[in-house]
Amino acid sequence: MSKVNKRNKRRKAKRFFTLGLLSLVVIFGVSFTLGKYWVEIYSKYQERKELSTALKELKEKEEVLKADATKLQDPDYIARYAREKYLYSKDGEIILQIK
Repeated sequence: MSKVNKRNKRRKAKRFFTLGLLSLVVIFGVSFTLGKYWVEIYSKYQERKELSTALKELKEKEEVLKADATKLQDPDYIARYAREKYLYSKDGEIILQIK
């Protein structure tokens, strides 16, 4: 009976070892997968944050451009802009640059 007990103990020990090893492999696999997904999620979060900032800047730029487009519909503004920027003058007008 003692040989049978030893044999049973060895079988139990092998089963526990196999079960423990299998459990460690599963835990490691799940942890690795979760870690990989966490890194991917964090990366997407950072990208979203950057794109949100870029979108905000582009919307501000769009508002400025819309305002400029509205101003460029006014002939008086265009004439004044051309005189200031490109030094155009009216007939009989003298332009003096002061820097």
